[in-house]
This record gives sequence, structure tokens and C-alpha cells, in this order.
Amino acid sequence: MIPLPYYLIASTALLSVGIFGVLTRKHVIQILLSVELILNAVTINFVAFSLYIIPERPIGQVFAIFVITFAAAKVGVGLAIILAIYKSLRTANIEDIRLLKW
Repeated sequence: MIPLPYYLIASTALLSVGIFGVLTRKHVIQILLSVELILNAVTINFVAFSLYIIPERPIGQVFAIFVITFAAAKVGVGLAIILAIYKSLRTANIEDIRLLKW
């Protein structure tokens, strides 16, 4: 069995890369992919802690399924919004999109 700190190190690495991507990228699709990395880090944490703290009850796996479902819905809605903005403005650069700004 893989020790818990290995899962936590992998999750921290994914979280760090995801946060770095959200803060530094300018393209909306890249930001969306970075948010997906953050959600994958959360899923790894749920499953790892569930495996080590309460192995007989799959609570972490149930939460992981909810996170995966949320991520799929987020991608569907997010890509639809990005496509609509791209059709009207012909750009997906976050600095060029001022449609939602007051």
C-alpha cells in the first residue's frame, strides 16, 4: 500500500501547478484546465484520506464522484460561455474580454 504522504505530495504538486496556471495564464481555456488540475488535487485528497482514515466506509469516493460530476458540468457550461464570447469578440484572451466588466 502506498503511504499517505505520497498522495499528499502528489496532490500538493497538482494544486500548486493549478494555482500557478490560474494566476499566470491569459487564455481562458488554459485557465479552465488549471481549475481542472485543482479539482483533481481535491479528488486525490478525498480518496486518500478516506482510504487511510475510514477504510470500511467509502465516504471519500462518494465525494470524489460529486467532484468529478461538478467538474464535468463546469467544463460544459464554461466551454459554452467561452464559445459564445469567442464568436462575438473573436478572442479568448482574458485581457481582451471586457464584456463582464462594470
